[in-house]
Amino acid sequence: MLKRNLWKLVLSSLILLWAVLSLVPLQDREFTEFIVDKVETRQTEFLALLEEARGRYNAEPRQAPSVFVALRDIANERKIDLAEQFFPRIPLESSLRNVTKRNNLLLEHLLAESKGRLQLGLDLRGGVAFTLEVDETAVANLPDYEREEKLGKAIEIIGDRINGLGVAEPIVRAVGSNRIEVQLPGVNTRDNPDVLDAVKKPARLDFRLVHPFADPATTPPGEIPIGYEIKTIENEGRNGQIVVTEIFVKRTWEMTGETVTRAYATMDEMGRYQINLEFNSEGARRFAEVTRDIARQSRELQQRTGNPNSRAQLAIVLDGRVYSAPGVAEEIGGGRAQITGQFTQREAVELANVLNNPLDLPLRIQEQYEVGPTLAAESIASGKLAFMIGLACTAVFMVVCYTSAGFLAVVSMAINLVIILGALASVGATLTMPGIAALVLTIGMAVDSNILIFERIREERKLGKSLPAALESGFEKAFSAILDGNLTTLITAAIMIYLGTGPVKGFGVTLAIGIFSTIFAALVVSRVFLSIAVHGGFAKSMRMVNILGTTSFDFLRHARSAFIVSWVIVAVGVGTVIYKGEAIYGKDFTGGDQVTLSFEKRLDIADVNRVAANSGLTDVSAGYSQEIGSDVELLRISTKFDQAAGLVTALQAAHPDAGLKVVGESRVGPTVGAEIRDNALWAIFWSLVLILVYIAFRFEVGYGVGAVVCTIHDVLMTIGIFVLLDRQFNAAMVGAILLIVGYSINDTIIVFDRIREELKLDPHTKLAAVINRSLNLTLARTLATSGTTLLTAIALAAVAGGEINDLAVTLIIGVVVGTFSSLFIACPVFYWWHKGDRDSAEKSHDTKPVYDWDVGAKVSGAKPIENK
Repeated sequence: MLKRNLWKLVLSSLILLWAVLSLVPLQDREFTEFIVDKVETRQTEFLALLEEARGRYNAEPRQAPSVFVALRDIANERKIDLAEQFFPRIPLESSLRNVTKRNNLLLEHLLAESKGRLQLGLDLRGGVAFTLEVDETAVANLPDYEREEKLGKAIEIIGDRINGLGVAEPIVRAVGSNRIEVQLPGVNTRDNPDVLDAVKKPARLDFRLVHPFADPATTPPGEIPIGYEIKTIENEGRNGQIVVTEIFVKRTWEMTGETVTRAYATMDEMGRYQINLEFNSEGARRFAEVTRDIARQSRELQQRTGNPNSRAQLAIVLDGRVYSAPGVAEEIGGGRAQITGQFTQREAVELANVLNNPLDLPLRIQEQYEVGPTLAAESIASGKLAFMIGLACTAVFMVVCYTSAGFLAVVSMAINLVIILGALASVGATLTMPGIAALVLTIGMAVDSNILIFERIREERKLGKSLPAALESGFEKAFSAILDGNLTTLITAAIMIYLGTGPVKGFGVTLAIGIFSTIFAALVVSRVFLSIAVHGGFAKSMRMVNILGTTSFDFLRHARSAFIVSWVIVAVGVGTVIYKGEAIYGKDFTGGDQVTLSFEKRLDIADVNRVAANSGLTDVSAGYSQEIGSDVELLRISTKFDQAAGLVTALQAAHPDAGLKVVGESRVGPTVGAEIRDNALWAIFWSLVLILVYIAFRFEVGYGVGAVVCTIHDVLMTIGIFVLLDRQFNAAMVGAILLIVGYSINDTIIVFDRIREELKLDPHTKLAAVINRSLNLTLARTLATSGTTLLTAIALAAVAGGEINDLAVTLIIGVVVGTFSSLFIACPVFYWWHKGDRDSAEKSHDTKPVYDWDVGAKVSGAKPIENK
């Protein structure tokens, strides 16, 4: 028994160990304490160096903005190689010899290592924010619509730069008509003020000619060739020192980076980092023309100098700086080029990132400030309580209904949670309160696989099989349903990742991680635990509470009336959505007003929320900010349009001792733009198309039609009821709706898998009877899964407020509707598609029916299952 499960135990242990290591450390450590613990040699010398850095930071006036910067400056000024002298076991790039770059790379690595692996979001912990202002000289002559378009494009590009996988949870929005506000969670500039540099780079890439015959070193001052300017290029010498060379570079470009379709960092044959560029067809043609002309100049240069190795050069200029100026001997075709230079790995990756997302709008930082959490302390505490209650409800339900098997499922669920968190940490995810809520709900739904297996084991035991035989047969029969259900959901996740941006893409990544982890936990971890318990003799029997007993409901008899009533509700809900129009959206989608207040007495965020609620205002968020380098705190409040002034008046009346005064007002754009909203809709559309294709291939077209109609029904009804409850859509609702899509599809596939199996096992019964039997056989599992998810969602809705409450209410609606539709929408559509004809439904089932009268008969000693 142990030998058979050994590989599963080893694999499970390794994956769990990887997940735990990915989560360590759990919290940030103070940089100076962390770096002292990491010193490997010459500790006394390093402590003296660190004390000197502290002295610079604490001096009046300060000589450095942080100890981190002071330590870096001291080491660079004195050419002290920190890695070589104090941290020899930390591997740096072998080709990197420049001391300044080595020190910068080492300290940035140590700073990153001092941070917790799973960062908390802006709502829980705050972060750093900065405002970028458009250079008015660059847009002075542009009409308003074009300025607005360029600002919107810049917001999209900055979002892509800082949130490539969509899991970082930043806020990027317009402020007024010429500024962009960026808020980054889990970041502070107190240690390293340079962390924002990569975000604000325009990444203007030009390819320019270098004068082939003139050299600044030999040209008299003031005799610069017409149309050229002097630029410098840095190269690393043999000993790591930087050698600066001047060249004449043409002022106008031959081509720009607009034709670059892809940029990525690689290493050359010498181990140095470079950026590879790929052009589109127009760029490839133009690059070939430019290099052909430069190759002609090279031949002319060789004739003039008599040196066959002389080459004319092409300067690669990024944001006005020459990174490299390679010589060109012949025309370069194929649509590819390289940018070489003295890059570290981090610099090369960041440069490739900004080249993939270049800004054509010059921006400069107007202000930088630290921001506090937007959720009140009591809201965070109530949210934590709701999460614990939700998880506890799921665990208690499993143990009460499935006893020892349920307990093992809870352990498997805990391992599943650790793996998901470890995977999220490894991709740089940020945990927000709605994100944690969605994770808790995902775990609640993830027990579905275990419930499905347990219900199958129960059925096998009713047939008189022994516990070991029932265990093996239960896993075998549940496998296809688990696989198909999760693969269809994975299709949805893949489409979100491919088509989505921002939170839609992030949800796709999180969903995909959850799917793989859930399959692994159910089919590997749970099976190992149950196999050891059963085959090892630890569990002589597995008592299971029979929730419903044997049922024989005629679902199809009531299908038509249920179908009509449900679509009437959908029509009413959709009609309400159309009638309300933009009013259904909160400020996350529409934007709003932001007011900045000074104060004499600090108010708790909960006090602001209470005054807003008493004033009849919803969708209000507040938080404190502090300008970097200043000790002055300001209160920032965001509301819907034209509501900020009224709220300020109410706050001043309710808290006159706070001394609130308005110091700034502005209009802010949406944090969830039209592109994200449209991408979510397209992701749902293409998911349904591909699910239809997949189910048609794996099952039959009628199943696919039923699944698609069912999913559309669930989404529309959930949205409609949500709006009928007079609630508004916020950013968290995007994920909630996408979560419902996954839940609906998975639930439907489980039922369809059972219909397919029953058609094979019972070749003579009419289609309607087979469908009703399948629905009754899966009813206990359907209600149990819905019950665990509902318990969690109800706990969240009862205890938490704000976005979490909206998320929980949406899931309550979605789960109830999804359960209903699996019974009265999906299966009836499948039945009506085939006009009740069993032959039509079976025509694509080209495999011969398998009659499994005695699965696992090799295991003897059958006993009837013990039910309560």
